[in-house]
Amino acid sequence: MNITIKEKAQEMLEAKLKPEEFLRVSITEGGCAGLTYGAEIDRVMKDGEKVILESGNIRVVAGVENVQYLNGLTIDYSDDLIAGGLRFTNSNARSTCGCGASFNLAGFPVIEGKCGS
Repeated sequence: MNITIKEKAQEMLEAKLKPEEFLRVSITEGGCAGLTYGAEIDRVMKDGEKVILESGNIRVVAGVENVQYLNGLTIDYSDDLIAGGLRFTNSNARSTCGCGASFNLAGFPVIEGKCGS
């Protein structure tokens, strides 16, 4: 599994996460390209989840049903006033929507969606 956390994201997460907390990454259907990444900070893993990356004090967790979409993922952080926060990109993306909020991966069926859904 090839997942990268860029320096700004690493610094932000190390400052924000308490020792018992982790970053959960999920994938849902939505957006005009078909799939959307989501993230939340939590302390308790759910059934079917596993740690997919440990980097310094940061643990990234995902459900086994989402792991297939995470290879090639890069997690970055922007402190821009507009659209700031964690940013997820995937080097294996076959297509992305114009606003950058959704994607579809090479080797996976195209899921048609609507931007903002």
